[in-house]
Amino acid sequence: MQAIKARITNGLNHGSVIVACDNSGAKALRIISFKGSKTVKGRKPSGGVGALIMASVVKGQPGMRKKVVPAIIVRQKKEYRRADGTRISFEDNAAIVLKDEKGNPKGTIFKGPFAKEACVRWPPIAKVAKIVV
Repeated sequence: MQAIKARITNGLNHGSVIVACDNSGAKALRIISFKGSKTVKGRKPSGGVGALIMASVVKGQPGMRKKVVPAIIVRQKKEYRRADGTRISFEDNAAIVLKDEKGNPKGTIFKGPFAKEACVRWPPIAKVAKIVV
């Protein structure tokens, strides 16, 4: 995992349900925790594009449901600002499911664009991304 140049606005909270945009068998994920997030006692963690999360599979294939999987957020609805001044927002919140916490994706086919910040931070998903915005 590498650093991101943009300041990502945290658009997703603990308990948010997001779409899985790959063919790993999961269709909807509920965010359980954000890996590496630091916050004060009593405050729920939040994160944005490029964040490593632990998620529970809410919808999907029967063998995949009710499992806890690592995932990376690749799109968020809440707009964020890049270093050059542009503001980026997507139509939906989406993540991809990982095999391990090093960033290797479980699926082989990915739907929709990926944010540039997620691809810079996680090089293994940059290799398989079709569209990077």
